[in-house]
Amino acid sequence: MKLGWAEPIAKAVGPPAIKTLAATWRFRESGGQPWKPPFIFVLWHSRILPLLALHKGEGLVLLISRHRDGEYLADLADGWGYKSVRGSTQRGGEVGLLGIVRALQAGAIVAITPDGPQGPRERVQPGAVAAAQHAGVPIVAAGARASSAWYTQSWDRMCIPKPFAAIDVRYSAPIQIGPKKEGLRAGIDAVTRSLHEVNGTS
Repeated sequence: MKLGWAEPIAKAVGPPAIKTLAATWRFRESGGQPWKPPFIFVLWHSRILPLLALHKGEGLVLLISRHRDGEYLADLADGWGYKSVRGSTQRGGEVGLLGIVRALQAGAIVAITPDGPQGPRERVQPGAVAAAQHAGVPIVAAGARASSAWYTQSWDRMCIPKPFAAIDVRYSAPIQIGPKKEGLRAGIDAVTRSLHEVNGTS
């Protein structure tokens, strides 16, 4: 179900309303393992809300765009105990990715939406893979499927799970990124396949 009004209302009422809604969601996780940081979580931009709610309070570092919509996400993430680096895989990307590499070198777990901040939808940009390659860390793809949800008419079709929705969360095996341009290209392909698999769209 697409809702053109859901996104502007969510922005207007702000993080408290999203947190109240998220408190009703029920999560089921599969594929997870006791990963040892540092590593990078990747997730589609449309699945930000359920996955942020699940991993709140874990001290993850997020790459949040300098785009206007990033301010809303930054406020929500800050309230849930996330740290953030501002930038993206596109605009401001070099600064953002430098901050991500530094966070990884310090032992952090980082989360990136490789198709953000404005698309193309579900197309992996090279930034997350390049950061993993440079820092020498693996990537884990995370996916979420809600039993019932609204989908906005924004470029990413943002998923907003309905009250008391059951959310299946799946994780891929760690993806190791090889060296040089060949490793980068192969990594982008592997991350793309894994994201489709964990979201049930492959």
